[in-house]
Amino acid sequence: MKNILITGGAGFIGSHLVDNLLATGECRITVVDDFNDFYDPAIKSENVSPQLENANYHLFRIDIRDKPALETVFASTRFDCMVHLAARAGVRPSLEQPLLYAETNIRGTMNLLELAREHGIKQFVFGSSSSVYGINAKVPFSEDDSIRQPISPYAATKAAGELLCHTYSHLYGIRCVCLRFFTVYGPRQRPDLAIHKFARLITEGKPIPVFGDGTTRRDYTYIDDIIAGVRATIDYEASDYEVINLGESRTVELRELISLLEKTLGTEAKIDRQPLQPGDVPQTFADITKARRLLGYNPHTQIEEGILKFVEWFRHKSGGMPPSQP
Repeated sequence: MKNILITGGAGFIGSHLVDNLLATGECRITVVDDFNDFYDPAIKSENVSPQLENANYHLFRIDIRDKPALETVFASTRFDCMVHLAARAGVRPSLEQPLLYAETNIRGTMNLLELAREHGIKQFVFGSSSSVYGINAKVPFSEDDSIRQPISPYAATKAAGELLCHTYSHLYGIRCVCLRFFTVYGPRQRPDLAIHKFARLITEGKPIPVFGDGTTRRDYTYIDDIIAGVRATIDYEASDYEVINLGESRTVELRELISLLEKTLGTEAKIDRQPLQPGDVPQTFADITKARRLLGYNPHTQIEEGILKFVEWFRHKSGGMPPSQP
């Protein structure tokens, strides 16, 4: 059985990855997560509750900034792969707490790369972000595009993480694959993210904040497609360092997203117009040619289907009708 360490494994993407890997019966999973207060820690506790019953699952409540604490994770297990998803997330909050973002996302990543070096871990998967592209006039965004002009501290820390991965791959022979996630959504999505936040406010009859005129565009990627890409990366061996986009390769305008939510929820949204926010990019759009070629990545959940699945989960969590699918 493979021993896999997943940081941030109690969060949205991480907990889905854990579920997927445990279901194979072929992996022992160790999760590191600090259950911080960026959003209600009870949400993460609920994510991991069924996983705690699995004999192949072990959880450490540790902050990745604390290297001595992290070292205890390696005391009795030799890991085949580390999937690093732990981070302070979000563009706008990073403008308010840039030092915290640098400490967690840069120093924390350094701690994990150092531990990978010290303990001979040869496979390191890094969760990066489409935000590294900044205001990129060339679309779709390709991995070869420049990322020298990030426009938020969060984006800058993710770009720094990619560079650190390259350094450790070059110096110490650690295979590092950096995955640039494009606006991931689906069941268990963080409550601060647009789709979840909008669905809650629309249901409560409260106005939703719309920054700008609603024409910003995002490449929304359903969680199952992202997990398929991460799974393929865990087994990737063709080269020692890669940066790979994981997106849907379709852009959706904010106004269209709101309309889809209104239609699926059966309720009209109240719009609270606000000015554009510093750090927000006008669009994201993934070129996934490389992911298809190297990982066999093939996203298949269009936004219309994905929103339906999300709303089914959301209603079930809110005490409404249960989802039509298990």
